[in-house]
Amino acid sequence: MYKHILIATDGSELARKGIDHGLSLAKNLDAQTLVLTVTEPFPIYAGEGWAFGPGDFERYEADQVKFAQDLLDTIIVAADKLGVTCETLHVPGRRAADAILETAAEKGCSLIVMASHGRRGIGRLLLGSQTQEVVTHSAIPVLVVR
Repeated sequence: MYKHILIATDGSELARKGIDHGLSLAKNLDAQTLVLTVTEPFPIYAGEGWAFGPGDFERYEADQVKFAQDLLDTIIVAADKLGVTCETLHVPGRRAADAILETAAEKGCSLIVMASHGRRGIGRLLLGSQTQEVVTHSAIPVLVVR
């Protein structure tokens, strides 16, 4: 049924639940696994009185790449302990929902696994939800872990 699972993570403690669940599912189903992390583009508005300095963009990008690599390295170790082989991918400078949906389509995934805070009401409206966007626009099943 699910032969290629995309597991999305932002590195948060909550997302760790999604990783653990997705890796366990992949082991039980003997599924191919792709763990994806997406880092946002450089924030254009940084506050009143603050100006971009030389190297700010480059430093931000380097920090995002290091964060993603460290995160994915720890997930590879966890996957190895379970006996799950997984591919990892970092997509920089994108909105998470867009990158998750595009990657799932490009890689031929049959399931997306991701975590959600499960916010409701005004909190969901004000903060937005990448998970909600993925669930709404995905052409394949999405397993939401809370």
